[in-house]
Amino acid sequence: MCGLAAVYAYGAQSPPVRRAEIIAMGESMAARGPDGAGEWLADDGRIGFAHRRLAIIDLSAAAAQPMTHGEGRYRITYNGEIYNFRALRKDLEDDGAVFRTESDTEVILHLYERHGAGLVERLRGMYAFALWDEERRGLLLARDPFGIKPLYYADDGRTIRAASQVKALVAGGGAGTGVDPAGHAGFFLFGYVPEPHTLYEDIRALPAGSTLWVDGGGPQAVRRFFDASQVLADTEASAQRPPLGDLLRDSVDHHLVADVRVGVFLSAGLDSATLTGLAAEHRGGDLDTFTLGFDEFAGTDRDEVSLAEAVAQTYGTRHVTRRVAGGDFASRLDGLLAAMDQPSIDGVNTYFVADAAARSGLKVALSGLGGDELFGGYDSFRQIPALVGALGRVPGAAAAGRVLRPVSAPWLAHMTSPKYAGLLEYGADYGGAYMLRRGLFMPWELPGLLGPDLARAGWEALAPTVRLDATHRAIGEPRRKVAALETVWYMANQLLRDADWAGMAHSLEIRVPLVDAALFRGLAPWIGRPGGPDKQAMARTPDTPLPDAVLDRPKTGFFVPVREWLQGDGNSERGLRGWARRVYRGATGSAVG
Repeated sequence: MCGLAAVYAYGAQSPPVRRAEIIAMGESMAARGPDGAGEWLADDGRIGFAHRRLAIIDLSAAAAQPMTHGEGRYRITYNGEIYNFRALRKDLEDDGAVFRTESDTEVILHLYERHGAGLVERLRGMYAFALWDEERRGLLLARDPFGIKPLYYADDGRTIRAASQVKALVAGGGAGTGVDPAGHAGFFLFGYVPEPHTLYEDIRALPAGSTLWVDGGGPQAVRRFFDASQVLADTEASAQRPPLGDLLRDSVDHHLVADVRVGVFLSAGLDSATLTGLAAEHRGGDLDTFTLGFDEFAGTDRDEVSLAEAVAQTYGTRHVTRRVAGGDFASRLDGLLAAMDQPSIDGVNTYFVADAAARSGLKVALSGLGGDELFGGYDSFRQIPALVGALGRVPGAAAAGRVLRPVSAPWLAHMTSPKYAGLLEYGADYGGAYMLRRGLFMPWELPGLLGPDLARAGWEALAPTVRLDATHRAIGEPRRKVAALETVWYMANQLLRDADWAGMAHSLEIRVPLVDAALFRGLAPWIGRPGGPDKQAMARTPDTPLPDAVLDRPKTGFFVPVREWLQGDGNSERGLRGWARRVYRGATGSAVG
């Protein structure tokens, strides 16, 4: 886990790359890599890399980056982990390759030498990298299948810049101009900035599961090599139940590959408890676990501490519980907001539990993120098909809703959730119903938040209903539609991004065994289909059973008492929508309505 930066002056009239820019980009990501820093600038000044290192695999100086191979023909700056690198290395050695390190980074270089950009089809892991091919005078950018690791780029028509963080691109001084209306509108619609947008007009996210080749002719078309929605659309149903335990153990075992200690974020939920059980099997109980509790929830059914500690006792882990109170939130608020690379209404819990893990000396922790998307754990899997099924049969529902909503919205907003005013207008199709379910503010509220011009431009550029429909349109079954929407939107844009910034703020690598392309493909025939494995089936895979109190506990979600913390801080803004305004101000310095 690291931070990368690259600048390539590909245009004939481009000014040379400035070493100061490369250094500034790298230094802005110091928390991502406290174990080392490196940069490289080509003799002709056309290409430069920076890297910040968090040493996880091959801790020696030989594995430092940027790394070179082939007598200088190939160079790479890379962020992530390749979990199958040892198997790939063996195949390469059988084919005559000679290695000088024990790192996964060097494996990527050898794979590129043999397979070019197609190397990504062989990688199992989370990654983003920039790889320079001197002979072809080209730069390859790549991002893992689910976009676990971020990669942003800015192209001004002469020079392309790429980095692990938006803030790194801005820190270099060569990017971060203009306002992207879609990014600003998207934040208030969903509580996160939907990719590929950022808050800046000139900075974009490389899509998950994509590569981008850049040479003297400029950037070529982005190539997708993995699309979760397409996998669900293309996978036929199967009557044979999957070997669920084998699939889960395989993923967990791969995600435990490291030359440092690995821990688990443990809540009372089935996802993290199951991972704890499976990881303990692999490690023979030599495992660290961490639980986050909130003083405001002590003694209530929202307090997860006692059940999590029971799981830790069951599997004999070294367990740490950290309790957080409003005072902790207030004292850390500025640092928390500064750590967000892009504004998000989530990630507070991950920020504090990552801090606890890092203070215990860990560099790597497993998270149960992704289980609800795989196994239909969210109530959206039930609510959205029911809403569409009911309203979809009402002739002219959307048209009637557009007429009634301006009249009903003002008084509904005072009496209950403003979302009810959009039920007829948006609830008759899956894209609109999903926006109602996951939306933070409603479309008609945007002008009051951003002003009419920015709101209008943002809605048109983001085209959320069109993009949401495109996510699920090729999928037939209702619950599979929801699985695609939750995976491509909520998980990718919010949960994974929050895990990245909140972990990296504390120099902690967060791994997500339930977000794994091999696991996803293995389960794809049954995801969202009748008879497929659910959360209970997942939770019964460890050889040593989970405690009954955890297995039988109704799903409640993980709550963070932001409302109470804001009230305790004497702030007039309350609840998630008030928190969104605070986060937006912190990211932009702008007041909102």
